[in-house]
Formats: sequence, structure tokens, C-alpha cells
Amino acid sequence: MESIVNGLNDIIWSDALVYLCLGAGLFFTIATRFLQVRHLKNMVLLMFQGKSSTAGVSSFQALSMALSGRVGTGNIAGVATAIFYGGPGAVFWMWVIAFLGASSGFVEAALGQVYKTKLDGQYRGGPAYYIEKGLKLKWYAVLFAIVTVIATGLFLPGVQANSISSAMDNAFGLSPLVTGIALILILGTIIFGGVKRIANVAQIVVPFMALGYILVALLLIILNISELPNVLKLIFSSAFGSDAAFGGIIGAAIAWGVKRGIYSNEAGQGTAPHAAAAAEVSHPAKQGLVQAFSVYIDTLFVCTATAFMILITGMYNVQPEGGQAIVNNLGNVEAGPVFTQAAVESSLPGFGAPFVAIALFFFAFTTIMAYYYMAETNLAYINRKAKRAWLEYLLKFGILAIVLYGCIKNADLAWTLGDIGVGSMAWLNIIAILLLSKPALRVLKDYERQKKEGKDPVFDPVKARIADADFWEHEYQSESSEKSRRKTSSS
Repeated sequence: MESIVNGLNDIIWSDALVYLCLGAGLFFTIATRFLQVRHLKNMVLLMFQGKSSTAGVSSFQALSMALSGRVGTGNIAGVATAIFYGGPGAVFWMWVIAFLGASSGFVEAALGQVYKTKLDGQYRGGPAYYIEKGLKLKWYAVLFAIVTVIATGLFLPGVQANSISSAMDNAFGLSPLVTGIALILILGTIIFGGVKRIANVAQIVVPFMALGYILVALLLIILNISELPNVLKLIFSSAFGSDAAFGGIIGAAIAWGVKRGIYSNEAGQGTAPHAAAAAEVSHPAKQGLVQAFSVYIDTLFVCTATAFMILITGMYNVQPEGGQAIVNNLGNVEAGPVFTQAAVESSLPGFGAPFVAIALFFFAFTTIMAYYYMAETNLAYINRKAKRAWLEYLLKFGILAIVLYGCIKNADLAWTLGDIGVGSMAWLNIIAILLLSKPALRVLKDYERQKKEGKDPVFDPVKARIADADFWEHEYQSESSEKSRRKTSSS
């Protein structure tokens, strides 16, 4: 079983996918004229604009939902794994893929908004929707939806659950079974409450957990401030192969930095457009810019916090795949949360293991919530005509079973299955957004034109020369007219 899974993972995560992710990010960065720099101020301001409605959530709630998917075990265990297999230089390549990926994140989120629809009174959208409407490839859309249901419903939740149970066992001695039962009870309460409950939980938990984690990282950096210049030097020298110890693994640094960077920030993977499409905004570019900033939050803030804690305290090992150990500071331990726990523990004795376990619980748990929402959205796409209610319940109980199983299964197998899920979605989605680059760039151009005219941009697909944006062309226009009519009548 493991041999087959590993072989499939090697095919999906060949160098071709690494170069595709980097190439797509570079292409969109140039095509959008470095929007991730030019619109940085707008990204921050737009996060707090817009209100929720009966059909959609606010921009901040959509950001929180997307971040709940981005900020997960990849930010703690994933960073440790990247350093273990690729050395400190992998951190630099995680930064690169985040910077380039912010442009990919804008494109996929904007497309999610452009081609969204209203289904059973709620906004639904994502790659399956924009592949069908934008590319006119129904089979491709169905394929993505099926792959996403399998990836986010079966493969990826196990990784998050496994990391939670491992951290809880290490910190508090809790049995994986006890952790698993507690997880499914809490998760069940939330996912049976629908998208609104998921959004409400996410908007409270996500900012709190991310800020608290970064503050502890800053404290560790301050306590070890004399080592900071050496850490920065080590990251950059290792990234370009000029460090004596890590010069021979520059390829591994790039590969693992990109792989774990994508796993963490999910730029181009096709996950964020689901949450982006649920937002109530007046122009698709608005939510596209908000989601672009979420890539920065995930990697440049949270992942960097983990990397600095590990490297500045020296609590890490480096051993390339199939090679000898280059650094062995922690002895024979598995790469994962234990690196971060050891790092915090070294400076704050008695605090490290419990803190990381609790942080990982919040990070990974909210990610499982986001995975359920993505799986549900794609199941709704597949099931929109027949509307078989039992399929939705099967998904709910299925993901609960996977979470319980993930708490007690082998960690290596969990990560490999997670990589297969992420990689499969990334292949399908990146190709799709490259083919749909023209409408995405038109959205940005339309937004910038209206901003230049001093307007609060409102999207009109006809003026932007974008076809098949059915919701915006018909429903949004009629809703806007109705709101204007009511406003005029009341005044």
C-alpha cells in the first residue's frame, strides 16, 4: 500500500509541478504588473470592507475561512519537514513561492467570484464552476470536483488530525483515540451548522490563533536576538548553495521549499476560490486582493515565525531523502511539531510542548473545517441537479470518520496522501487559471480603471467583456436595482 502511494506521489510531485507552480506565479506577477506590491495597501483596507448577507459572508469572514484552510499543520509540521529534507534554505524558497503565489491567489479568487452562482440561497463557486463556465469543459470541471471531494474529504483531514493527536500525546500524554473522539464531537457540532457557523467560528479563532503564535515567536527571537544575523545568513547561503554544509542539497531546498510552501499557503491549489466565492462584494477584484494578502499572512508571517523559532534555537535536524544526516541536533526524532515544541521549550521551559500542541490544535482544526466546506461545495456542484441529500450526510459522517482514523494512523502515510491530494488539485487548477488568464486580467483592469476614476468599483461583466458571468450579469444587477429602488422609496 505504502509503496503504491509513494510511487503515485513521486509522479504527481515531480519537478514538473514545482516548475509549473513557480512559472505560473512568475507569469501572473509579470502579467498583473506586480499587483502584490502595487495593491498592498488596498489588500489591507479591503479586508475590513463589505458586510455579510443572507446568501454570502463578509470579506473578512471569507478571508478567515480561506486562512483557516491555509494556516494549518503545514505552518508548524510542514515547515519543520521542509527544513529536515531541504535544509534552512528551504525557508527562502517558501518566501519566493509566497510572493509569486500571491498573484496566483488573486487570479483564482477573482475567477471564483466572477463565475460564482447562487445555489439553495447561498453563494457557491470555485474551480469547478469557473472551469465549466470559463473554459466550457464540463468533464474537466467534474474531474476537478471529484478530485477535490476525495482530497479535502478523505486525504487532507487525516494529516491535520494526525498532527493534532501527535502533539497532544507529546504534550499532555493524551491517547490518540481520546483526542480523536473529542475532535469529531466538536467538528460535528460546527459542520452540521452550515457555512455561516463555519464562517463565524473562523473569524473569531483564526485571527486570535495567528496573532498569539506570532507574538510567541517574536518573544523567542528577542530572547535569542544575538543569533538572528546568523540565521538570516544561513537561510540565504543555504538557498543558493553557497553554504559549505548545505551546498550539495540546493535542489532539495528548492523542491521542499516550494512543495511545503504550496501545501501551506495553497496559492494556485484551488482551495481559496471556494471561500472567496462566498463573499458578498461589489467587484471580484476586491476579494481577489484580499485572498492575495492571505498568502502573505500564511507564509511570510506564520510560516516564518515557525522557521525562525526552529533555526534561532538550533532545534532541528537536516537529512536529505536517501542521504546521511547533515545536522543532528535533536537525535532520532521524526520531523514535525516536535521541532517547534523543542524550540519553544529550549527558551521557555515547561511552556513549549503545551503551547505548540494548543496552537496546532487551533491551526489544524480550523483547516479541517475549511476542508469540509471545500468538499461540500464541490459535492454540491456534482449533486446540483439530482440534489441527493444523503450524499451530504455521507460526506459529513465520512470526514468525521477520517478525522478519527487520522488520529491513530501512520504519520508518513498521512502526509503522503495529503501531498497527493494537494498535488492533484494544483495540477488541475493551475492549468485552468493559466487558460483563464485573459478574463482574470480584464477583471483587474476594470477594477483599476474604476479606482482611477475615483469610484468604488462595481463589476459589470458586459463592460469588462467577460461572458457567462451569469450571477453578475443577471442576479447581481437585479439585486442592485432593487436595493436602489428601496433606498429611493425610503428617502
